[in-house]
Amino acid sequence: MIKMLRLVKYLYIHPLLWLVIGLAIATGHFRELLLLLFIITVHEFGHAAAAAHFNWRIKRIALLPFGGVAEMDEHGNRPLREELMVVLAGPIQHVWLIGGAAILHSLTWMSADVFQLFVQYNLMILIFNLLPIWPLDGGKLIFLFYSSKLPFPAAHKKTLYLSISSLFVFMIFFLFTGPFNLNIWIVAAFLAFSLYYEWKQTRYMFMRFLLQRYYGKHTDIRTLKPIIVDEKDKLIDVLDQFQRGCKHPIVIEQDGAEKGTLDENELLHAYFSEKLVTAKIGDIVYLY
Repeated sequence: MIKMLRLVKYLYIHPLLWLVIGLAIATGHFRELLLLLFIITVHEFGHAAAAAHFNWRIKRIALLPFGGVAEMDEHGNRPLREELMVVLAGPIQHVWLIGGAAILHSLTWMSADVFQLFVQYNLMILIFNLLPIWPLDGGKLIFLFYSSKLPFPAAHKKTLYLSISSLFVFMIFFLFTGPFNLNIWIVAAFLAFSLYYEWKQTRYMFMRFLLQRYYGKHTDIRTLKPIIVDEKDKLIDVLDQFQRGCKHPIVIEQDGAEKGTLDENELLHAYFSEKLVTAKIGDIVYLY
């Protein structure tokens, strides 16, 4: 409980949210906004509580004018099972929220119209968050799925490709069903900007992933997965094959025969400490 209370210090309210609150009061929609903010806050604190349980580094729990986000300072080297639980900890909150509201309604402690609105908002937020669009929970689940099958850069890019396609379908759908719903277009614009920013940061994210492996923070090592290379292969091309949850012995072959092996830490050391960013695998063999 004490750990849960400590999460409050990470709460951040975006300045524009106060403007939205003021407009809601002025237009008589404060009750609806209050319900939405309560549901979103519980959802994001669910993510943060699970992250705190696994001793993740939490940056902040931000309430935005159009939603919320629990930001973590983790970069892809936590166990996939842990990350899955952190992602699902948000959507699972809606189950007890709806159940609790149903009990309050049955005891006549919650009016029928508030109960109906509360359930509607919960389902709306739950379904929206599970859309396969980054950085929504659904997009993060897609990234976890790809990460269990593919190297980090490929999993990241495939997630973004699918997210862009899904956002396009989402926008086309609402273009025909709700073209004048300003809230929808604000959210769509936010998602489009997030995807653009994430795309621009793809290489940076990969470097953070490699750096955490280099400094020994690869806590998700479950299997050995050798990477077979030629001594003429570039170092960076081999690093591009690194996958979450795997330890990679580097097997060097020449003419179909094994010539030698390297540990993945030797490659990371050569790249980050020796600054051999354009080196070939053969150069690193002679170095060690």
